[in-house]
Amino acid sequence: MSQETLSFEKAFERLEQILGLMNNGKISLEDSLKLFEEAEKLMQVCGSRLNSAEKKIEQLIKNRNGELILDASQKPKTEPFGQSAQKTHIQELPF
Repeated sequence: MSQETLSFEKAFERLEQILGLMNNGKISLEDSLKLFEEAEKLMQVCGSRLNSAEKKIEQLIKNRNGELILDASQKPKTEPFGQSAQKTHIQELPF
C-alpha cells in the first residue's frame, strides 16, 4: 500500500512500530536512518489526514446560534471549505 492511500490509523500504527524499533537500541545506524526517513513521510501523511479532517469539520454549516443545520435526511449540511467563513463574516457586518 502506498503512503498516499494509507489511512491515518495505519500510518500512525506504523509510526508506533518504528518508534519501538528505534527505542530498543538493537538496530544499526543505517537501519535507524531508513526508519527515520520512513517516519518523516508517515508524519506528513498523518498531518495531511488531520488537516483534511479539520477542514471537513470547519465546513459544517451552523446557524447564528452555533447549532448545526441538518439536511432532509438529518445529516449535518456541509459546503465547500472557505464559504462558511465568508458568509459568517458578511452576516456579522453592522449594515
